[in-house]
Amino acid sequence: MNAVLCARDLRMTYGRGTGLVTALSGVDLEVAQGETVAVMGPSGCGKSTLLQLMGGLQRPSGGEVWVAGRPLTGMSERKLARLRRDAIGFVFQSFHLMDELTAVENVELPALLAGRSSARARSRAQALLEQVGLAEQAGRLPADLSGGERQRVAVARALSNEPLAVLADEPTGNLDSASTADVLRLLDALRSDGQTQVIVTHDARVAAAADRLISMRDGVFVEETRLSHGSGGLLSGLAGWGSER
Repeated sequence: MNAVLCARDLRMTYGRGTGLVTALSGVDLEVAQGETVAVMGPSGCGKSTLLQLMGGLQRPSGGEVWVAGRPLTGMSERKLARLRRDAIGFVFQSFHLMDELTAVENVELPALLAGRSSARARSRAQALLEQVGLAEQAGRLPADLSGGERQRVAVARALSNEPLAVLADEPTGNLDSASTADVLRLLDALRSDGQTQVIVTHDARVAAAADRLISMRDGVFVEETRLSHGSGGLLSGLAGWGSER
């Protein structure tokens, strides 16, 4: 299987009996290397559940997921954790930073857990913080950063291990236009190097910068559009932001 991320007949239900809730109902998705897919839809339509299943954070009620050709079905929790650590970068809507660690320590943590040397992990973390405009905030704790700054630290952390794919849940949701531009430039540069990205967003301008836009409703895909924006990549969605936000 050539796709970096692949789902077949993906289903997810919660609860039992009359309390049964269907979050996903027979979703199929393939995402190629270097491709950016944006997913939009109303709250509760299954967008975040899709990301969690594609990244192995939850196990589906039915269907299958493959990451880099490896099926997640039947994979042990230990192997699943290793695959998430090495192959997937997550950006959560609520940041999930370690409160007791500084910005640079948060960013380098995944690389340290993967067994990389402290010098290499620190160098990569510092470079990523510089790319998202936070080099001068490297020694600050999350509590001393604004919401937008914490989100940029979270994006940098997701990229620490140079993952095959980034799964991002509203990665620019708490950012002003300038910070959004910084984050999208970084993601765009990484995509140019062959990284795969799936971005859940409510911002039509972010979605318009993807290669494909998928609209969801009630746990299913209702529309898919292949977008064309030349070689501008994610940056093509930034035109005119400064005066609008």
